[in-house]
Order: sequence, then C-alpha cells, then structure tokens
Amino acid sequence: MATTECPSEIGAGNDPPTFKLLFSCPAGFSPSEVSVMFDRNYDRIPHPDISLENSIAEIWNRRVQQNPSLYNGLKFRYGGHTTGGGSDSSQKTGICLHLGLTDYRMFTGTNLNSLWERFLIPSEEDWIRCQHTSNPLGNGAVVETSNKDVVVLQRSSNVGEFPGHFVFPGGHPEPQEAGIISHHSDGELTQQMVNKKVSQEMFDSIIREVVEEIGVPAANLGQPVFIGISQRVLNVRPTAFFYIKCGLQSKEIQQLYSSAQDGFESTQLYTMPMSDLVGITSKMPGCHQGGFALYKLMLDAAATEN
Repeated sequence: MATTECPSEIGAGNDPPTFKLLFSCPAGFSPSEVSVMFDRNYDRIPHPDISLENSIAEIWNRRVQQNPSLYNGLKFRYGGHTTGGGSDSSQKTGICLHLGLTDYRMFTGTNLNSLWERFLIPSEEDWIRCQHTSNPLGNGAVVETSNKDVVVLQRSSNVGEFPGHFVFPGGHPEPQEAGIISHHSDGELTQQMVNKKVSQEMFDSIIREVVEEIGVPAANLGQPVFIGISQRVLNVRPTAFFYIKCGLQSKEIQQLYSSAQDGFESTQLYTMPMSDLVGITSKMPGCHQGGFALYKLMLDAAATEN
C-alpha cells in the first residue's frame, strides 16, 4: 500500500506553494488503520520570546472586546505522526496521529497572529518547526455523490477565515465529543481506552460535520476513508482529509442542503465532476487545495490498479 511520508509543496506554475502534504495514503486507511497517541507531550510549547507570547493574550482580549460572545473552544493539537501499525500492532500499514490539546484562543494568537512566522523554528521536521504554534487539527471530506460528482461549499462572507472561498465540508474533531476536557482522566479510563476514543472521534467527527453542513442524513453516507493530511502554507494550518461515498445523487443533495444545520456557514452548495473541480481549486484555501491533491492521488492510484 503506497503512502507518502516526505512533505511535498505544490504551487500553480511559478506561484509559491499554497499547501504541503504532510502525509498521503492514496489507497485510503480504514478506522482500524488509524490510531492516536493522545498525550500532553504533543501540546504547544511556549515561545521563549516573552513579547511574542504576550501578544497571544493581547490579540484574544481585542477580539473578545469586539465580539463578547466569542467562545474559546477546546481542540486537538496536531503534533506529528508515525506510520505503520494502526490500532492493530500486527498490521504493517497504518498511521498513528500524535495529538495534544489546544484551544481557539491559542489558535488566534499564534497561527492567525500577523507575526505567525516568528513562532516557527527552522527545521525539516514539521512537528519541531511548529512546536510553538497552536496547530488545531481540522478535518475535511471529499464527498462523492452516487453520480460521481463532488460536493463543494462556498463559504459565507460572515465567517472568520477565507470568506467567499470554495471548500470541502469539514470542521474539527472535538475533544469534548470524546469525553475529554483535559489531560487528566477520571481514573476509570486507561490511556489505551482514551486513545481509542480519540481515534474514533476522528471518524465520527467528519460524518457529523458533513451531516451538519450539507444536510445529508448519516445513513446515506459510507464509512469515511482517511486519505492524508494537508497543511496550509499560510499560517501552517493542518487538516486531515477523508473520502466519503454518498448514496444520493447530486439533485437530492441540493434539495437537502436548504435544511442543513450549519448552512449559515456557507451560501451555496455545488456538485461538480472532477473536470470542473480542477477549475475552482485556486479559489480554495491552501489546506483544501491540498485536500483536492490527496483526492487526485487516490483517483490516480485507483486508475493504475485498474
């Protein structure tokens, strides 16, 4: 089973790269092939520059003054990965995600800080390079309809990041959905049990996001297949991508979209063939351009096998 371990940066023509593929698995990984090591060792390390650290609180305080309802939600922090094994140590294939905890306040103060590049450390190892950034792990889904179209959303003008851009459905895996509010367990769960719950949340969360954003019932969605991790070059934002087959046709999904729970986050849902999808990738955030690249690698691998 082919996987890509070495990061690859891709730009259009002479343009600077917009994303980096931190990991790709064109054949796709099932839940049993994706495990998690959840540990405080993968939490963010404070930067030694005190003034830079102080800017985190300053940015958050300004944001709260502008929007008192701003919520500091807990997120999983991406701290790297290792390959081989999955949840079954006898397997030769798989990936183990190294996850810690972070929150939205830390994300706005590091990754979204206008000085975000100063938080980075020169290193070929991404987990070292980004050890001072929040790096919440996002998720995205390439949803393929029964007539082989792909679902794409156009973001609302009211969202905080990339308003008006095209994106795949997605969001974040949520620690609280896995019963996690800190690194301190209640004593009833072993570390192995916690890791298993977090690993399951990686797959449960992407189904939840798709249901909430496009309005398709979970019963019409197939098992998510993990196809890799893309990182946006701007703000070094990491996103785990999945491929999901939908049992509905494009027209049926269009009808369901009007009742989507999180429909306010987007203004329009499009379903389009691969040939049309290629034409709008330049209007996607870098991490979603990476998601498209992972999907294309999956399709190319499938075509080679056939």
